Amino acid sequence: MKNILIVDDNKQILDVLKEYAVREGFVVYTAESGKEALAEFESRSYEAVLLDVMMPEMDGFEVCRQIRKISMVPIIMITARGEDFERIMGLDIGADDYVVKPFSPSEVMARLRAILRRVDVSDTVQTEYLVRGNLRISIERFQAFIGEQEVHLTKKELEILWLLASQKGKVFSRGNILDSVWGYDYFGDERTVDTHIKRMRMKLDAYEHPGWEIVTVRGVGYKFEVCNE
Repeated sequence: MKNILIVDDNKQILDVLKEYAVREGFVVYTAESGKEALAEFESRSYEAVLLDVMMPEMDGFEVCRQIRKISMVPIIMITARGEDFERIMGLDIGADDYVVKPFSPSEVMARLRAILRRVDVSDTVQTEYLVRGNLRISIERFQAFIGEQEVHLTKKELEILWLLASQKGKVFSRGNILDSVWGYDYFGDERTVDTHIKRMRMKLDAYEHPGWEIVTVRGVGYKFEVCNE
């Protein structure tokens, strides 16, 4: 059975999500504040976190940042507000999905199942590094190196880089990337792909990599191009 952590300062929402998650067969632990959530997270191993954004003292964004320093556990952010900048911010700091209140608990469970299916699939990938020129990537270890220098990418940035590099020369549309990295049930704006790739490029371009590059194909999407083949 899989442990999940549900964090929300609204006890009614907390109880409803817990009830639905228990029905799904999860072992559920709860927290009603950001500080309590971090203490709870450090006390045991979790397979996923449902995390409210608006909480006193420490909001969900900061909790997500702190968790990402020590773990790549799937995180679904939950918020009462649905502005694009908040959704993009949550994804940029490492959240895997975003749900806006009021929501259907059944939808939240469906998104949780989808994320855990993707994690189960990724667990079967080979442990060897994918090598493209002086670039080495490991999805299992969530590491990327250019030469001997480690490039510190977010979870989504690394997954996008792996996707492009694993099929060098293939052009991926923004929709293709959303489906492959965020999942078919993600309803977000395709612009989030551009945001992630822009930030990823800035990190990659801090190091010399003359043999390859991430290329924009105008009107279509992106591809990983090896220059010396």
